[in-house]
Amino acid sequence: MSKNSPLLQPLKVGNVTLKNRIMFPPLTTGYEERDGSIGDRSFNFYTRLAKGGVSYVVIGDVAPVNTASPTPKLCDDRQIPTFKKLADAMHEYDCKLALQIFHPEYDVPGVGRLIMQSRMLAVEGQKAKAAGDMVTFGAKMAESKKIADQAYAKLHHDMQFFVSEASVEALEGIKNSIAECARRAMEANVDAIEVHGDRLLGSLCSTLLNHRTDAYGGSFENRVRYALEVVAAIKKAAPTLFVEYKLPVITVNEDGSLRGKGGLLEEEALQFAKLLEDAGVDMIQIAQANHTGNMGDTIPPMGTVPYNWTLPVARKAKQLVNIPIITVGRVVSVKNGEEILANGDADMIGYGRSLLTDPDIALKIENDEPVRECLNCNKGCVDAIQSRRYISCVLNAENGDEGTISINPATEGTVAIIGGGIAGLEAARVASKRNLKVTVYEKSDKLGGQIHLAAMPPRKSEILRSVKYFETVLPLLGVDIKLNTVPSKEELNAYDQIIVAIGAQDISIPLSGNTKNVVSSWDVLNGNATPSGHCVVIGGGLVGTETTEYLLEKGCTVSIVEMMDKIANGESSTILPIILKDFKDHEVAQYVNTKVTGISEDGKTVFAIKGEETVEIPCDTIVLAVGSKKNVFDAEGITKPITYVGDCAGERTSDIANAIRTGYNAANAI
Repeated sequence: MSKNSPLLQPLKVGNVTLKNRIMFPPLTTGYEERDGSIGDRSFNFYTRLAKGGVSYVVIGDVAPVNTASPTPKLCDDRQIPTFKKLADAMHEYDCKLALQIFHPEYDVPGVGRLIMQSRMLAVEGQKAKAAGDMVTFGAKMAESKKIADQAYAKLHHDMQFFVSEASVEALEGIKNSIAECARRAMEANVDAIEVHGDRLLGSLCSTLLNHRTDAYGGSFENRVRYALEVVAAIKKAAPTLFVEYKLPVITVNEDGSLRGKGGLLEEEALQFAKLLEDAGVDMIQIAQANHTGNMGDTIPPMGTVPYNWTLPVARKAKQLVNIPIITVGRVVSVKNGEEILANGDADMIGYGRSLLTDPDIALKIENDEPVRECLNCNKGCVDAIQSRRYISCVLNAENGDEGTISINPATEGTVAIIGGGIAGLEAARVASKRNLKVTVYEKSDKLGGQIHLAAMPPRKSEILRSVKYFETVLPLLGVDIKLNTVPSKEELNAYDQIIVAIGAQDISIPLSGNTKNVVSSWDVLNGNATPSGHCVVIGGGLVGTETTEYLLEKGCTVSIVEMMDKIANGESSTILPIILKDFKDHEVAQYVNTKVTGISEDGKTVFAIKGEETVEIPCDTIVLAVGSKKNVFDAEGITKPITYVGDCAGERTSDIANAIRTGYNAANAI
């Protein structure tokens, strides 16, 4: 569809025209400086989105006060120049910039005073210690800890109760700080303010969280009153900016339970959308309500909710108001977005995680090029947010380092890539983009390597999008793909460079006893073994837990044995609750801190030790899921330079992110 794509059509928002319908919605990135200002990493990340053709970018969670939260901040006029530098740079690409202003739902000044007091006491204690006064040192440090504990207790308490307990004066102060932040944004040449309708505002709107009895609690009109006051304050303080409102909706799960707390149920959300239009809001984003304790509820991983799961509410809002409506939430593909716009269900598409995967979506639509699609795995993005690391995509080696990492200028030469897994395929893509002549040798009949195993457990089939992209883009880049082929050493020596990406194989451990019923997890997942009855899975890592889910889906009962103190170590925090619920529903017996010692002579019992206790687990099949080891390449007789990538490159096998990055780096270094 190229330039005629609905995604590339302009959109009028207030007094501004956006050049297309592709938006980067607010995501906490962790790229900002310690003081919350825009440093090089943030600047390069957001500017890269603008270069890729995005028309509208929202910086998420911009605090109007100096909080301890690791988010962007625009709470001081001295921070204005860093935001202005970014806004001006993005305008060079006709990309509009918005700040999503939020206020933490706790007493920021009160907590700040306690933390400062605690630090001052600690300093005094250290001075006393240096002077040899250990009595004073002990007293000061004890008092410092006591006040610090009070601060964090207040923080935890207020996160739950501040919405109902905050005084009218406190709310007035917060509103003023938000207005001042909007004023600074205007002075920084920013284009818009997105009101964070979740967090504090959404909690005030919510019947589930707001228990006030004053003018800001009780009735629908009272609960939305403060949000409308904030909108008015922003418009007064920054009259030249357009205002977008992120409207959080409490949705209903398939089992009838509510998803989210800090927002409005659908009926009230639609009423509120009309009030927001009347209040002068220029655009509304329909989003999932938060405050559930699991980010997977708002940024769901693959296979857990339908694509475009919030779209039904956006569609209804579109019919009620005359201002543009944004939809977000698992709109993964270009086709998805085009259909939504063509059907008139929304006016703009928020491609959040998708733009982490491929920031060039707009340019690629225009040039009719394949787009690399997000897997919704949450491994590099959401997990990073929750662990206070900067976000990245497992499929994009440049995320967070856009200022220092990019594909090097064109070169010449030939490259043989041995192995058609993800590492080899990414190396082929990058090498071919550099004008190298690339041949990929894959000994099996299909590309993708271990991805095909990873796609077999429940909810994991979407990971195959990673392979589909390479199958589409590599032929267009002129890469010669040879399936069912193992190259001879003579063939390899005819190339200038060789990249080895032969992956790994599963590990088998020696077990005493009758092993006739022992199979590997790889054999189970690739269909070479079909266990039935009661299975004992030895190994509770990621492969073991996913194999367990696969067996449960096939009707088996399962016990899982793990030497460590927990299963699924390293699994995404958004996925782990789903796995644990699945295990609970299917009564999976979990033996942690347990070591298998052998198998009975009839092959029907697994013997293990847990502490000092001997454990006997009856079974029909034993499934080994104890890890993998790298495949070793025979380099004897090879005369050309060899680089190893992916699982075969290091002492320990790794993951898809490592495969992508080692493949990218190797090809970029030629």
